[in-house]
Amino acid sequence: MQELIVALKVYLLAKAPQIIGALLVLIIGFWLSKRIANFFGRIFDRKGIDPTLSNFLRGLIYYALIVVVLIAAASQLGINTTSFLTILGALGLAIGLALKDSLSNIAAGVMLILFRPFKVGDAVTVAGVTGGVQMIGLFNTILHTPDNQKVIVPNSKILGDIITNITANDTRRIDLVVGISYEDDIDKAKAILWELAAKDPRILKDPATTIAVAELADSSVNLVFRPWVKTSDYWAVRFDLTEKIKKTFDQEGISIPYPQQDVHLFVEKGAEKAS
Repeated sequence: MQELIVALKVYLLAKAPQIIGALLVLIIGFWLSKRIANFFGRIFDRKGIDPTLSNFLRGLIYYALIVVVLIAAASQLGINTTSFLTILGALGLAIGLALKDSLSNIAAGVMLILFRPFKVGDAVTVAGVTGGVQMIGLFNTILHTPDNQKVIVPNSKILGDIITNITANDTRRIDLVVGISYEDDIDKAKAILWELAAKDPRILKDPATTIAVAELADSSVNLVFRPWVKTSDYWAVRFDLTEKIKKTFDQEGISIPYPQQDVHLFVEKGAEKAS
């Protein structure tokens, strides 16, 4: 044991300049890595890059520089860096294969932040889920549904599916189908709808409202009623119009028919004689 300690002391004394050099490389390298990463972080902030992406890129730069510092320190100690890089590459490959789903979510998160198909606060439909965007992370996006459920959607699911940004535009069109009986006056029904549109100040003049006969269905004549409103007024106006149409049609004697079938019974003559 004593001989081992003596041998270790001799080795450390012989390698003292290299060890001190490696420690200096580590200390200065860690300090410079942090300063450089923060420098790029400030540039990203000035360029208006999304904070989530800015933090991710800053961390990526920092850890890449740390790897360079560790390789430089190992080289200072006389360690064969070629073997070290080979081991590091194999380890990176193994980690990449093990975390391929997580890495695909990160890549999708970067794409979402860069191209901005939606932002925090938008109402969207992604991966079959509709809700308000609460957070866009590197791994997943958090939505709050209209009934106040918190839904966490992996970013790769979002990027690989259709994205509908409901609140991207300032205006939206309300599409209502209003059925009236074949016995009712079409012109009168259309006049009522025009009057309802004119009386509601939330309905926009431009684009103009569309009211037309869309279909001669089995049980009804279907009119389309398509007013334009501000996106923020969409649901309130839609609900109000639906109620007003029903009440006004009732007052004016216009019926809203429901699907029905006429059943005709035929009795065969042979069956009558047998009875």
